[in-house]
Amino acid sequence: MENLVIENINSKIYEIREQKVILDSDLAKLYQVETKVLNQAVKRNIDRFPNDFMFKLTMEELGNLRSQFVTANFSMTRTTPTVFTEQGVYMLATVLKSKVASTVNIQIMRTFTAIRRYALTYEELAKIINEIESRVSQGEQTDQKIIEVLNQLMAKDDSSIDKIGFIK
Repeated sequence: MENLVIENINSKIYEIREQKVILDSDLAKLYQVETKVLNQAVKRNIDRFPNDFMFKLTMEELGNLRSQFVTANFSMTRTTPTVFTEQGVYMLATVLKSKVASTVNIQIMRTFTAIRRYALTYEELAKIINEIESRVSQGEQTDQKIIEVLNQLMAKDDSSIDKIGFIK
């Protein structure tokens, strides 16, 4: 179970309604239960899942997900899935009460923490770049080179990077 790497869980986190969420079907796979079993556990404990812990997707939101991720497992679903926020995922582990749920939950919490840490780092970097740009616009020439290098890095084309591994 420790093989669940942050990248694997991260690929299951979507941003919907400006919140990071995980689909019920993805959580069921991670927790090694059927989706209907997971949803039944939630229904039996619905008082533990307010709207900021979980919500049903609208047909429009489901359509948007389908168009973005054509090969994803939810592309064939007939009903709108339930999604869980970070707090909802934590509550699910307490409702499911299995060793697998506890172990997986730890990895999911670490993933959400890593995402927050990355977002903060990115915001801090963007703030520093804006400060440098404002100094350049005020006539400071020493920072002009820094801005040029940063702009080159941000505009860098990844296609020039040598690929490692098998290439089709």
